[in-house]
Amino acid sequence: MATTGLRFFTARTNDNIGAPILDDNNSEVLMHSQEGVSIVLGSRPAEASGTLYITSKQVIWLSDVDVSKGYAVDFVSITLHAISRDPEGYPSPCIYTQIETGDDGDDDEDDDEGPSEISKTKEMRLVPSDPNQLETLFNVFCEGAELNPEPMAMEGGDEEEHNWIFSADQLNADTFSNGIDEDFIEAIGHSNGDHDLAHNVLQLQINDHRFEDAEEMEDETSSAPQ
Repeated sequence: MATTGLRFFTARTNDNIGAPILDDNNSEVLMHSQEGVSIVLGSRPAEASGTLYITSKQVIWLSDVDVSKGYAVDFVSITLHAISRDPEGYPSPCIYTQIETGDDGDDDEDDDEGPSEISKTKEMRLVPSDPNQLETLFNVFCEGAELNPEPMAMEGGDEEEHNWIFSADQLNADTFSNGIDEDFIEAIGHSNGDHDLAHNVLQLQINDHRFEDAEEMEDETSSAPQ
């Protein structure tokens, strides 16, 4: 059964690689691994470099410096993932994620690294030493999200697809003539939580401009000679 939120992960194999032990009973398989990835949890400082493992069930990061340190989060708890290249958001290009914690309490994240505090982490950044790997990591994240639809969608019985916000180069010029910011769209990425998020953002932008056009026409009609 999936666990809500981020958690510590220390189950490694005994060989020299130190790869994570996967849940064979639930058909968990490794989809991708990437060395030289730093992790940033919430507002905490970046951890030393480690190896990222993306499986069919979860995202696992294991430290290359301290074999007793590692983190994992199930895909069903990742509500959003995106490629972030905005230096104002974070100095280095990274995979930015938002995590469902199941905690409606205080949003402030403590510096304490106990299990209860780690589970409250709502943002995670994965920073590869080679930024050219971002597209590959993003695509594997998308595959993992598709393999793990949110439980409410499954229980409802409706075959509802995951919602996407396409990158800037996938949208035509007519779309951007409505005033939608290309950087804004590319930054959002893939939503695995609120299926209406992408549609609502685009619809809001379009409707805003329709209202502006309607107001202009009304002003022109009012000013026309009777």
